[in-house]
Amino acid sequence: MSAAIALARRGLGVCAPNPAVGALIVRDGVILARGWTQPGGRPHAETEALARLSEADRADEARGATLYVTLEPCSHHGRTPPCAQAVIEAGVSRVVAALRDPDPRVGGRGFAMLRAAGLETREGVCETQALRANLGHVLRVTRNRPMVTLKLAMTADGFAAARGGPRLMITGDEANRAAHMMRALHDAILIGAGTARADDPLLTVRLPGLEGRRPLRVVLDPRLTLSPASRLAQDARAAPVLVIAGEDASHESAARLEALGVEVACAPADGEGRVDPRDALALLAARGVTRLFCEGGPALAESLLAADVVDELVLLKSPRRLDAPGLLALRPERLAALDAGAVCEKTDAARVGDDQLIRYSRIL
Repeated sequence: MSAAIALARRGLGVCAPNPAVGALIVRDGVILARGWTQPGGRPHAETEALARLSEADRADEARGATLYVTLEPCSHHGRTPPCAQAVIEAGVSRVVAALRDPDPRVGGRGFAMLRAAGLETREGVCETQALRANLGHVLRVTRNRPMVTLKLAMTADGFAAARGGPRLMITGDEANRAAHMMRALHDAILIGAGTARADDPLLTVRLPGLEGRRPLRVVLDPRLTLSPASRLAQDARAAPVLVIAGEDASHESAARLEALGVEVACAPADGEGRVDPRDALALLAARGVTRLFCEGGPALAESLLAADVVDELVLLKSPRRLDAPGLLALRPERLAALDAGAVCEKTDAARVGDDQLIRYSRIL
C-alpha cells in the first residue's frame, strides 16, 4: 500500500477534480501491473493497471490476483464505467483499499459491489498516509474547500520582507527549486493583492521537464487592483489567471483584465473590503481545485491561519538575518502554537542548499 500511495502522488497537480489514486495488481507476491490516475483525471488508477496487463497480453493474470488501491473503487457511471465493475470483470479476487471514498456517489457502494460479486475486501490499510496524500479530494467533498499548503520564506530572525526598498531575496536556488516542485504538485497557486503589486510574480512552474504543468494562478484582490501591465495579466493567455474580487469591485477594472484573458470572479467582501478566505476557497472548490498552494505574504498567511484552513505549513528558513525593520513571517504566538503541536505536527525537516525546509501538517 505504501508503494501504491507513492504511485498516487504522480497524479497530484494534474488530475483535479478527480482524486489522485495509485493501484497495484499483485499475485503470489509479484507485482503484475501498476496504475495511477492519469492527467485530466482519467483513466482511473485501477483501469490503468488493468489496461497495462491487457496491452502486454497478460489480462488473464488478473484472475485470482489482489488489487491494492489507495481509494475505494468508484461505483458510479461518469464519463467512464465504474472501476468496481472493471475489477470484477477482470477476475480479481481480493481488493485491499486504504480509504473509503467520501464522495456521496461512492461512499461504500464500491465495496458493496465488490462483495456482492464474491470478492474479498479490506479497507483502512495505511489509512492516515493515504488520507494525507488525498486530503484535497476529501476536503473538497466534505468541507467544500481544497487542501491548503501555506509556504513562507523567512530570515533567521523571522522576517518575510523588509520595510521598503527592493524585494528581499531570502532563500537560495535549491530552496527556490523546491518551491517550484511544490507548485507543480498543486492545482492552483494563491497570492494576495499586496504580493502581486510588490513582487509582480509570474507564478509558473519553471523546472526542466515540468513546463507543461500550469496551475491556476489566483490573486485574492477584493478591490481589483491588479495592474493590466502586471506579468500575470500579460501572461494570462499562456496559463490561466483568476482574480477573486469583492462584489463591489470596479467593472471597468474587470473589463480591462478580462480583455487580456484574466478571469474575474466575485465573492462577498466585508465593510473593510476584505474577502473571507473561506468564501474564496469555496469558490475554488466549485471550480474543481483540490490542492491550493499559497505563496502570499504575511497578511494573507495570517488570514488563512486565523480561518483555520491551513493543512500544511512549509517554512523555508534562511541562515541569514535581516537585522533591519521588516515584516514578520509569522506572529510569535503562531510560532509558539506550532512548537506546542496542538493542531499541527512536524512531518518533515531537511536541508535544502544553505536553507532549511520545515513542514508542519495538520494532525489528522
